[in-house]
Parts: sequence; structure tokens; C-alpha cells
Amino acid sequence: MSNTRVATVLAYHMRSKHALDRYADGPGTLDWEAQPKAFRDWSGTERVALPRDVAVSEIPWGDLPAARAAQPLNAASLGSFLRLCVGLTAWKEYAGSRWSLRANPSSGNLHPTETWLICTDVAGLEDGLYHYQNLHHALEKRAWGNGAQAQGLWLGFSSIHWREAWKYGERAFRYCQLDLGHALAAVSYAAVLHGWRPRLLNMGSAEIARCLGLDRAADFIGVEGEEPEVILALEPCAGDLAPDWKHWAGSPSLLDANPLYQWPVIEEVAEATRGTPPVAGPVIAEPPADHEHDMDIRAAQVILKRRSAQAFDGRSVMPNAVFRRMLAGLLPGGSPVWHMWPTVARVHPVLLVHRVEGVAPGLYALPRSGVAKPSLQAAFREMFSWQPADPELPLFQLVAAQTGKTARTLSCHQDIATQCAVAFMLVAEFAAPVAADPAAYRHLHWEAGMLGHVVTLEAEAAGWRGTGIGCFFDDADHEVLGLQDDRFQVIYHYAVGMALDDRRISTLPAYE
Repeated sequence: MSNTRVATVLAYHMRSKHALDRYADGPGTLDWEAQPKAFRDWSGTERVALPRDVAVSEIPWGDLPAARAAQPLNAASLGSFLRLCVGLTAWKEYAGSRWSLRANPSSGNLHPTETWLICTDVAGLEDGLYHYQNLHHALEKRAWGNGAQAQGLWLGFSSIHWREAWKYGERAFRYCQLDLGHALAAVSYAAVLHGWRPRLLNMGSAEIARCLGLDRAADFIGVEGEEPEVILALEPCAGDLAPDWKHWAGSPSLLDANPLYQWPVIEEVAEATRGTPPVAGPVIAEPPADHEHDMDIRAAQVILKRRSAQAFDGRSVMPNAVFRRMLAGLLPGGSPVWHMWPTVARVHPVLLVHRVEGVAPGLYALPRSGVAKPSLQAAFREMFSWQPADPELPLFQLVAAQTGKTARTLSCHQDIATQCAVAFMLVAEFAAPVAADPAAYRHLHWEAGMLGHVVTLEAEAAGWRGTGIGCFFDDADHEVLGLQDDRFQVIYHYAVGMALDDRRISTLPAYE
């Protein structure tokens, strides 16, 4: 059975690759007027409005790693926390169209990730299971009546694959998992600001589905189902989570009344990759020496003003201090994210540097673990020089060259990959982790999404901007790097530069 699951995962990854002469299977046309609804409601539930104020708005960005007293578990702190990790941050408006932005990025701004909370002894809230409704910054009470229950707050995530699949077809499962990585990283930043410690629970997919009510098949007849992903405890929590809800309420809203396509391969790979998250215990290392940063900017401000860049100016040179601080955040111990993520690093950035102060244009590698460098060196092209490029960071120059045209071609011919200051290819240790546990396919994408989130917030704090690039030519990447097999695979692209803002687009408050 395990071998069958591994084969399913590998077959899906191969068929969902983009190539220079063809794209992965997807819809031939898009009807933007008929795209799925942006928010799911649970009708027939009690809705509880949350306070909208950010309780930790004065903490400087540079003080993020510092330990601080935990905020009390109450409705106000919960509302503040959700604003900073999964809430709306703004509305955009142009030519009669209006769309929302959120604290956690999403490919295509489609947001397949749904948020759930299990609350016990949270002041101002009745004990129960709640769905977070982003649009209204409110909780919808889905279940209650659990009897004896541990005290605390748990956060659950599920994915609605159709949100991505209606636009991206078979590749959508990858994007859902990258989005979940962004969401987990967003939780890590919001939690550390509130003095809480997020911890992944060692729960399988079936148990997660039971805790969140996602296994209640009758509730989802005729509407899009939700795939259970993960549950986190927000410590301090007392005891283990074992809900046994006595009462249920609510029906999920239909997101797309007329789906034009079906992609059964997504359900196949979802089933093959179900399992437990990695919970081996945090692998924490001391980050490299701190570098310059703006002590005046507040962390909450960075999070709430984060945007995905739509275009870069193509000429701004990134200061060396910004570049080094961004890379330092990707290493174990360099960001709050890595205190939550419990495994040795298995995703490693390869950088196409275009315009960075004091760094020659070219191709660079940043192995994120001590054992990764020799493995990458053995798998990459023999001609790569692997010259140390920084006195403190494990940054190595592979080739000195102008990389703009290459970056553009590899990133599905998108200008944003060459107009940025630096582009990333995130290379995952692939064959061995997936063979050992097919659920690792999800976890590798989560880790890549987390790396993208660290990059985008560090860039935002310094006045720059990042954007994810999910469309890239997989095997063309591998040809450039010299990869001959599936020991390593590129699973995400990212770009950082000086953003160009479209003045025709109006920005409105997230909540009136």
C-alpha cells in the first residue's frame, strides 16, 4: 500500500509539471464572473463578532524573537491574533471590481485554506468548535458540548481544492499546500507577538477530520468538501485535545454552482499524502549575527501592509544589509517560524541574483543544513564553483553571470522574475522523504511556503516587496541546475524587488 501511495505521488508530480512546450492540464478558458465565492459561510450557526483591535501593535519588528509574557486567552487577544495571521488586511478596488487581501498570501489570491478554532476556557467565548469567517472577522459556532476537555486554544486548517483547481487545474494541489505553508508561517509570527507558542499536533488526517467535523459527509452533500490538513496547539495549553462534540449546527455554503471541469487526480494525490505532520521536536540553531534593520517599524504594521508585488521597477539595487538579513531569516533559528517547524531543513534556496549591493550577479545556493551542501554539490552541475560568498552565511556562488533572462524563461516567461532584485528557486530534498512517507509531499510544500513567507515579511519590513511564482518550468529548472534524477526537485519560485504600485487601484480598509 505504501509503495502504491508513493507511486501515486510521483506520478502526480510528473504530470503536474509545466514544460517549455506544454503546461500542466488546466481549464482552457476562465470565466472570471463565475469564479468560486471568496468566503465560505456556515448558515444556521451562531455568529460571534470578534474585537478588531490589534493588542500588540507597538512591538518593533526587530524585537520579534524576544520572549514576552503571554497575552491572556480571551476574545480580544484571539481577535488580535487572527487579524495578524488569517484576517483581511485591505480591500482593493478598480473599475468596479473589488477584492480583498489577507495577512497570509495565496496563489492567485484564491485562498483555499479555511481556519477552524477549538476554544475551551477562553474568556468571552463559549467552549466549542468554531469556523473563522474572514469577511466579518467573526466566529461561526459549529459544535459544542464536549464534557471533560483540556483547557486552551487550538487552531485547525483545511483546504478546499476547488478554489485553486477552477483556475489552475491539476497543479492546484501543489498551490494549496504552498498556501498552507504561508498560513503556518503567518501563525508563527502572530503567535510570537502574543507570547504564544504554536505546536503541531501528532494527529492523522482522519482524526483531524473528526475533530473539525470534516468527516460529516451528510453536511457536505452538494457542496465542496474540505480536506483536513493540520491542527496546532497555541501554548500555553493544558492537556491533550480529544473533542467529542455532542451538538452540531450549520451548513456550509456552496462556492461554485456550475463547475466546468473535474480533476480527479487531485483527490488521488490528496488521499495518497494523508498522514501525520512531522513532530520530532524543534531543531533550533543560533541565527547568524543580526544585521541592520529599521527599529522604528512595528511588526504588526509589517504584517498588515504586506502585499504580493504585481510588478517591480527593474532597476533598484537591494542594500547588502537587507539581503543578508533576509537570508539569515531562512536559516534555523533565524525566524519565529523555525521554532514551530520541527524537522531538519529539507528545502534549500537557489538564488538568481540580479541587483544586490556588493554581490556579483549570478547563481547562488544557500544550503540550510550542514548535510545539505555535499548532497546538493553532488547532484548539481560539476562546473559550479561553490565559492563562499559571505563570511557568516552559508551562501555559495555557483556561477557569476547575468541571470535575468534565465530567470524570466524559467518562471513561465514572466517579467517579474527578471525585474526583481533577486529570484529564488526553492529546491526540495524529494525522493527519499517521499519514499519514507508520502505525506512528506505536503510537508515539503509547507516548508517552501514558510520560506516564501519569511522572505516576503523581511522584504516588507525593509521597504521592499516579495511575490510567489507558482508557474515555472520544472525540468528546465533542473536542467539549469544539472539535476539528473528526483533526489531533488524545485517546488516553488519566489521574487523580491522594489514594487511598482498601480495608482489606478484604490486601497480601502479591511473592516469598516
